[in-house]
Amino acid sequence: MNHQPLQTIFDVYTEGAGPSSTHSIGPQRAARHFLRSLETAPARVRVTLYGSLSATGRGHWTDRTVVRTLDPVPTEVVFDRSDAPLPHPNTMKFEAIDAAGTPYREWTVCSIGGGNLRNADGTPVETDALPVDYPVTGIQEAMTYCRANDMPFWGLVEQTESDLWPRLEAVWDTMEETVRRGLTSQQIILPGTLELARRAGVIHHRAEAMQGTAGELGLIASYALAVAEENAAGGQIVTAPSCGAAGVLPAVLYFYKNVRKRPLRAILEALATAGLFGSSIRANATVSGAEAGCQAEIGSACSMAAAAAAQLMGGSLSQIEYAAEMAMEHNLGLTCDPIEGYVQIPCIERNMNAALRAVETAIFALMTDGRHLVGFDDVIDVMASTGRDLQAAYRETSTGGLASLWRRDIEQRLGLGARGRSPR
Repeated sequence: MNHQPLQTIFDVYTEGAGPSSTHSIGPQRAARHFLRSLETAPARVRVTLYGSLSATGRGHWTDRTVVRTLDPVPTEVVFDRSDAPLPHPNTMKFEAIDAAGTPYREWTVCSIGGGNLRNADGTPVETDALPVDYPVTGIQEAMTYCRANDMPFWGLVEQTESDLWPRLEAVWDTMEETVRRGLTSQQIILPGTLELARRAGVIHHRAEAMQGTAGELGLIASYALAVAEENAAGGQIVTAPSCGAAGVLPAVLYFYKNVRKRPLRAILEALATAGLFGSSIRANATVSGAEAGCQAEIGSACSMAAAAAAQLMGGSLSQIEYAAEMAMEHNLGLTCDPIEGYVQIPCIERNMNAALRAVETAIFALMTDGRHLVGFDDVIDVMASTGRDLQAAYRETSTGGLASLWRRDIEQRLGLGARGRSPR
């Protein structure tokens, strides 16, 4: 496969409101961009959502996001469930309409993951991010470059990105605050018809009372749940690389900083390395669940977190790469099947499981010399091809997997009439 030059890691780390980078942050950015492009104010705007945006847009709050962003311009949101060919599974069309009811400006745009946008013709939508071109097209080339220049992965990022450390510190500040906010939230029930109870605070309290490995694993789990629940509630998070997987990397880094007492600089260096791996996935595959299933979101987050953990444990370039490869390899084929379209079940627990898996794969990688048969770039190519082969029902449409099970019988079987009674 022809690999593409890596772009800025700050396309991987995007701050915004949950619950979805493709369904809320992306449409919010698109709405703002569309308004700025208009020379005259419209009487109203019509936004048509297609594909996954139409299938799960209500559960992901896409409609309320664009209405709120375009306010005070009256906005009509249309959910188009037709099977017409699309340039991307997350496609939307904005139309500016004058007082006579005539559309005078139209724009079709795709939300491609992590809050990033692409025009229907495949060209990227302009962003405020500084243009960056890495001298490598994948992680294998990054390892070769780093060995030749006697530098760690984060050294390549430092060499390429401007003002790296203050920008990364701002990213980490938001991540850390999201964990703390999620652990101390007084909200009992998450928004939506599932009436799902928040559990991060309770799990954290119980983990603190436990000793040894079980307690540490419980703490990591609570940190991941905290961020995932904040995201599900529409709170402020950082994509890593998406909203739906935003709890994985912060949970691992928060553990190493606050439990293992690693210094801030080490955490930022790990964040840089994780960003490099995330950027490679974005350049050569996708981080969109609608495009490739949850392997593209949780799998990518697990890889990024595994790379960060391996580095924090003193891993070599090969061991870090192996940890990231292993993390993705064992998420291959993971479907995106959110119940009722909410980023709650199975999304919240998947963040917890992926955070724990990231640490486990890092530990195993450091028990080896880092040599293995399948490279990280190879497994990302396989992830992309697997995503193309997944049926649409398993790519964020809420029509297959767990989502279909819920529609059939789970609500009646579990008797979820009482508020806060969680199917978990």
